[in-house]
Amino acid sequence: MQDASIQDIIVKQKQFFASGKTKDISFRIQQLGKLHRVISDNEGLLLDALASDLRKPKLEAYASEIATTLNEIKYIARKLPCWTRPKAVMTARPLLPSLCSIAKEPFGVVLIIAPWNYPFQLAIAPLVGAVAAGNCSVVKPSELAPATTEAIEKIISTNFHPGFIAVATGGPETAQELLAQRFDYIFYTGSTRVGKIVMEAASHHLTPVTLELGGKSPCIVDADVHLEYAARRIAWGKFFNAGQTCIAPDYLLVDAGIKDAFLATLKEQIRRFYGADPSLSPDYARIINSNHFNRLCSYLSQGDIVIGGRTKPDERFIAPTVMDNVALEAPIMTEEIFGPILPVISYTDLDEAINFVNDRPKPLSLYIFTRDKVKQDRVISGTSSGGMCINDTIVHFASHYLPFGGVGDSGMGKYHGRTSFETFSHVKSIVKNTMRFDIPLRYAPYRFKFPLVKRFF
Repeated sequence: MQDASIQDIIVKQKQFFASGKTKDISFRIQQLGKLHRVISDNEGLLLDALASDLRKPKLEAYASEIATTLNEIKYIARKLPCWTRPKAVMTARPLLPSLCSIAKEPFGVVLIIAPWNYPFQLAIAPLVGAVAAGNCSVVKPSELAPATTEAIEKIISTNFHPGFIAVATGGPETAQELLAQRFDYIFYTGSTRVGKIVMEAASHHLTPVTLELGGKSPCIVDADVHLEYAARRIAWGKFFNAGQTCIAPDYLLVDAGIKDAFLATLKEQIRRFYGADPSLSPDYARIINSNHFNRLCSYLSQGDIVIGGRTKPDERFIAPTVMDNVALEAPIMTEEIFGPILPVISYTDLDEAINFVNDRPKPLSLYIFTRDKVKQDRVISGTSSGGMCINDTIVHFASHYLPFGGVGDSGMGKYHGRTSFETFSHVKSIVKNTMRFDIPLRYAPYRFKFPLVKRFF
């Protein structure tokens, strides 16, 4: 899409929104149903595209990209009539005899910028919330996942009016041109660095934003755990999609008393998942491109490799890797890894682990493995993170009953389920007074009224 066409499509979307079509709840539900149908009909196309971009195993691609999106659409469409109903609230005494209510209305034309790691789900899930709230949307998929971007563009352009939903393809120059336009809301998923650029661009038009960013999500492993279950769940959460997940455990804090036993168990679980040679496994994804592959390979010299470490540049393959004795000031511990490399740090007391987490920017997710409920509560109350799992990893993302989002450096704003609808809705307060009579107390002249007004308040 060239510069002129970007401006043209925004004009068309503003015109479409001004027509009032999207404010019709039945229209929104119809469009959500159509979106569900076309995703289902194009399941094979999407699975092939995800395999082409990331060599995603079919199960991972379906579960994380397609099934979660379809479930989100069904849930939101079913609940939408209830959520959109104006809500009566109590009337404050100074407003009597008025009636007060709260209504949800769409912002207008919204921009959704998606990343490459879950290129379909992270483009379409926010779109579902935008459609449910009655907005028109411009979706910018990631150019780093070209096959999935092409599939998204095909699905949307052949099934939806461009004034309602449009797809803008292209690289950073397209994103820059989009950000220069005046949107009514911007939803961005990606890195903290680019998130700052998005927020700065939005500030020029005072455009509200949701920023779904990343960071280094810690995983604490207490001595009081079931070693096999803990190792299995951590290996799954970390190496799903070859570690290219914003909420994957970024580093482990392991109780020194069980460290050796835990690493041995973790090694065995990785072998069970992917075999003796993970490069031959059909169940293990690949790194998105050579730039990210080279970046990840640079981390391999920043500590001792205790599991994995093997690479194949021609396949963009990096084996599931665990590293010990990493320097805390090295890039592997200061930058988000976003790949299948897992540093391990030991601790001797839980407070030491909590302080380690709190000395760093607030993470998108935090994980604690322990059977001790007192320790669970200490981590819940003693840390701040976008989300949290106890005795599991990454599963909180899959629930449309749980708001998902970051805090601090890991983002602002949340979505999923009802929260998606609320994120893309403006909350409008309404006061409705009567014309049957009038109370003169508030009007000038004020002589002799002050004692009465004071007593009234």
